[in-house]
Amino acid sequence: MKIRILATITTCFWLIAPTHAANTKQEKTMRIQYPTTKTVNIVDQYFGQLVTDPYRWLEDDRSQETADWVKRQNTVTFDYLKRIPYREVIEQKLTRLMDYEKVGRPFTEGEYTYFFKNDGLQNQDVLYRRKGKDKPEVVLNPNAFSQDGTTSLDDVSFSDDGSMLAYSISEDGSDWRKIIIINSDSKAQIDTELVDIKFSNISWLKNEGFFYSSYEKPQGSELSAKTDQHKLYFHHIGQNQSQDTLVFGSNESEKYRYVSGSTSRDGRYLFISASNSTSGNKLFIKDLSIPNAPLTPIIDNTKSDTWVVDTNGSTLYLATNLNAPNQRVVKADAKQPQSENWQDVIAENEHVLDVTAAGGFLFAHYMVDATSVVKQFDRDGKWIRDIALPDIGSAEGFAAKLKDSTLYYTFTNYKTPDTTFELDIQSGKSTPFYTSNADFNPQNYESKQVFYKSKDGTKVPMIITYKKGIKLDGSNPTLLYGYGGFNISLTPNFRPTRAAWMELGGVYAVPNLRGGGEYGKEWHDAGTQMQKQNVFDDFIAAAEYLIDKGYTSPSKLAISGGSNGGLLVGAAMTQRPELFQVALPAVGVLDMLRYHTFTAGAGWAYDYGTAEQSQSMFEYLKNYSPVHNVNVGTHYPATLVTTGDHDDRVVPAHSYKFAAQLQAKQTGSQPTLIRIETDSGHGAGTPTHKIIDYYADTYSFTLHNMGIEKL
Repeated sequence: MKIRILATITTCFWLIAPTHAANTKQEKTMRIQYPTTKTVNIVDQYFGQLVTDPYRWLEDDRSQETADWVKRQNTVTFDYLKRIPYREVIEQKLTRLMDYEKVGRPFTEGEYTYFFKNDGLQNQDVLYRRKGKDKPEVVLNPNAFSQDGTTSLDDVSFSDDGSMLAYSISEDGSDWRKIIIINSDSKAQIDTELVDIKFSNISWLKNEGFFYSSYEKPQGSELSAKTDQHKLYFHHIGQNQSQDTLVFGSNESEKYRYVSGSTSRDGRYLFISASNSTSGNKLFIKDLSIPNAPLTPIIDNTKSDTWVVDTNGSTLYLATNLNAPNQRVVKADAKQPQSENWQDVIAENEHVLDVTAAGGFLFAHYMVDATSVVKQFDRDGKWIRDIALPDIGSAEGFAAKLKDSTLYYTFTNYKTPDTTFELDIQSGKSTPFYTSNADFNPQNYESKQVFYKSKDGTKVPMIITYKKGIKLDGSNPTLLYGYGGFNISLTPNFRPTRAAWMELGGVYAVPNLRGGGEYGKEWHDAGTQMQKQNVFDDFIAAAEYLIDKGYTSPSKLAISGGSNGGLLVGAAMTQRPELFQVALPAVGVLDMLRYHTFTAGAGWAYDYGTAEQSQSMFEYLKNYSPVHNVNVGTHYPATLVTTGDHDDRVVPAHSYKFAAQLQAKQTGSQPTLIRIETDSGHGAGTPTHKIIDYYADTYSFTLHNMGIEKL
């Protein structure tokens, strides 16, 4: 069984702004001498059009010249940040708010109940277990994996009887993983470690071994070279990795960028998902109880998303958006699993559906305007009950084994720290299991959902959270955070870093932009490829709403986002620079003409399209690509670009090139800096001390560029 570890890390959020007069005064005391960034004469041709790329040399992450540039940029940036007088005060506030015990949802394996816990300021969460009411004992302590906390635990997966544990680790934030296998009782390693694993789950076949996925190690840079053909392997316990069986992906004429394998709980079936993009997958089934059984397609094209929820004997329960943009649950016999034989179990309705299985029941998690509604059904699709939640917010969990009589779930929203509940599956009764002791009082804050119109009239929801009693006079520092892509939904959840911002008197606003998954496949598709501008328009309209309603003003507005959200920030600040005081693009996809040439970037084409796809697609991408739309003579917001030097998902060259363009062309007095975290990747597994440093730096930068002289 695969378990996701307790997430104590969040994406990027920040603050913002003052008057331009105040900023000018401060800039006189904090002048910046940017490092010199050389230019090269590189010109690409797309459909007869010439495009210069003067900072192409920064794409070489193995060169000493790039390393020297990174060092010089960091010297300037950290010198600037350390001179902000209240940075230490913000760091202390963040430390206080991060310093509370965090406990994840329990799960059972063999005779033990396992859970993740962080005492407060530990760099990584620790895996514990207990038998009955015995004292908990440590099973895995990732804080001992490395001295600086940069080696993190990714996934843990137990063999069928719980006697063996395979876990994956990430070093320096890289997407490349190692898998280590131990005896659950003795905790001794029982097999050689597996290396060079990427974008993989760990799915056991009883006690024999497990399935995992990876790519061939790329030629050139491990951090930036393209990874194009994903393969599924089976590792037999006790044999060398070189002897592992290649199960799927050997056909050179039909490559897949993302392949995963999972087994049914009874070990009878293997399911293989194969896709070329982050949306749409083929799905196959193999009956492992029959020697040399064929691999049978359930879905033989990538026009929809389908996955296995549960099995009951030969009956398969599938969740799919095939002919159901908001998703539905169907069942089919394993011998005839194709879509023409499906029967609806939980039909599609007006709300987006996600579903889990526990104790022989199905738990339907509906997203209603980005908040949770949970319903319990039996396997025939009969409604049993609605699960009573304590408030409007996000509920996660509702998964357990067939034999389990209880399950655990967590509830949270932007002002309420996570609470874990224990639910009796038969009665539906929920009781608090673990309540957070975070040093934050939700009663002092208000969170409300509003709806505003985007440029084309589309209604978009946004949740705004702030300290009670604020005045809507345009004076409130406001952080506008967005994502808008890859079918990912932003649902309300608590983070101590956000709590610090709100304690400082800031407004925190999150719109649910097109491109996300909040309203199903149609909402997602409305923000992809040649409709991507809708996402930026939605974000800009959110800013205008906040200003119009008096929450903030342009001089008090900061925008923030990471990864695809970094693209969002880069596009918004280059399209409407006068609307924002501070911009914080983090680990962003910023060069839209070349993103697909690095690592797994080609798999993002469903959302973005590519410059080679067509002339119209090239022109569309070029017209919003942040790297290509920084113009001389423009006053850009104060900008702190952030990235990690080991980011092998969105390579740091995106951020390097964007920062170089801004430093060369910024006309106003606002600073343009880049903060490059060393021994750090795309964000997952970031140690607590780096999180605190990161937010202390970004909040300080933002407040300082508001003209705020003291807190």
